[in-house]
Amino acid sequence: MIWGHSVSQDMVNWIQLEPALSPSEPFDINSCWSGSATILPDGRPVILYTGLDDNNRQQVTVVAEPKDVSDPLLREWVKPKYNPVMVPPSNVPFDCFRDPTTAWQGQDGKWRVIIGAKEKDTEKGMAILYRSEDFVQWTKYPVPLLESEGTGMWECPDFFPVSITGKEGVDTSVNNATVRHVVKASFGGNDCYVIGKYSSETEEFSADYEFTNTSADLRYDHGTFYASKAFFDSVKNRRINWGWVVEIDSKEDDFKKGWAGLMSLPREIWLDTSGKKLIQWPIEEINNLRTKSVSLDCYEFKTGSTFEISGITAAQADVEVTFNLPFLDDNPEILDADQVDDATLFDRDNSDGCVYGPFGLLALATNDLSEQTAIFFKVIRRGNGYAVVMGSSEKRSSLRDNIKKSSHGTFLDIDPRHEKISLRCLIDHSIIESYGGGGKSVITSRVYPKLAIGEAAKLYVFNDGEKGVIMTSLEAWSMRNAQINSNPTY
Repeated sequence: MIWGHSVSQDMVNWIQLEPALSPSEPFDINSCWSGSATILPDGRPVILYTGLDDNNRQQVTVVAEPKDVSDPLLREWVKPKYNPVMVPPSNVPFDCFRDPTTAWQGQDGKWRVIIGAKEKDTEKGMAILYRSEDFVQWTKYPVPLLESEGTGMWECPDFFPVSITGKEGVDTSVNNATVRHVVKASFGGNDCYVIGKYSSETEEFSADYEFTNTSADLRYDHGTFYASKAFFDSVKNRRINWGWVVEIDSKEDDFKKGWAGLMSLPREIWLDTSGKKLIQWPIEEINNLRTKSVSLDCYEFKTGSTFEISGITAAQADVEVTFNLPFLDDNPEILDADQVDDATLFDRDNSDGCVYGPFGLLALATNDLSEQTAIFFKVIRRGNGYAVVMGSSEKRSSLRDNIKKSSHGTFLDIDPRHEKISLRCLIDHSIIESYGGGGKSVITSRVYPKLAIGEAAKLYVFNDGEKGVIMTSLEAWSMRNAQINSNPTY
């Protein structure tokens, strides 16, 4: 594996450069795996990454520096001879020690970084903490920053502060009474996170809760999204996160199309006003791709109705829609959500226990709906109130057989008696990113329609519930092509 290298002025349009890091030395001769960049106080960037060495492919941490720090594109990188700077400790398997984070400075001026790991002969995942005064000599702290039983290996960990008020991001080294800290770990195919309080004086991170490796864990995304990485954009004072979206068709398909896997759209990320979870939203620059638009206001969808949103390129679109549900308090006899399992609730074709729904959008659909990806909501009874389920069903996404077709779902943290249910979907041929409740929950789906491609793809609003719903607003845009990995003119 190598590090590809692309540059952008807006994180939407990208120019491809030569690879930045390739296997070349004994400490990385078998691959250059994941890592992170850190900007030092003098403005010089440094990369920490995982090398697979010539000693049984052991995973070690390597430093790389720009060959010419005055090159604004940072095209060439060098690997100092003192590498590697970290090797697996004795309680960690040689192949379970990887993915260093962006480093941060404590009040003592020392640098800190965490490495994802797993304890030998157990399923305990952990973020091992290292400290350094010079970014060259690193010392392992005796206690991990965080660890959890039963999760297995933690891949691509992340650690950063978030402001307790407002949407603005802060530099990774900020630590005072105005911030809390996030630890993210990738395991079990999901990017899970906890929020807590961190002290660089005691090196203690006190999390509000623990990882459980169950659906109770907070996730960045409830669909196909993994190994994400966040960074601080100092120009616009925001923290931006993006992740890896894998293929779910066959290896043969990868060879045929000449590429495999892609990055999600960059997402701004901040702390919800409750202080208990994170909000994500596509960066504002994505809106520059919007072209022709259509809009609708106040339309009632009776039970069993489907309505086509025409006038846009449905295979490449940005859609924002809100729904309102009248008369919620008139259904005291409805089955309590606690009596219905999650698999049933997240199934678009099962309406057991529903007060409303399923209703929502059918994306990348054919005229006869034989192909469709449903992004939907259900409203169910819970205790003295109601709960909103958000789901994305790939079950009918393609007539092809050699594809994994999943049903993704989560609970959307809103009260439908007092808030409208909102959805934003970014649709791009074989990927759909869906943001519910203004970014309180996100689901990414990879889909591979056979017929609903190009101009044959359609977009619909639907309601399969037993009660009508009010679509209070809808706005949809055709999206122009972004410039993706074009050849450089430099």
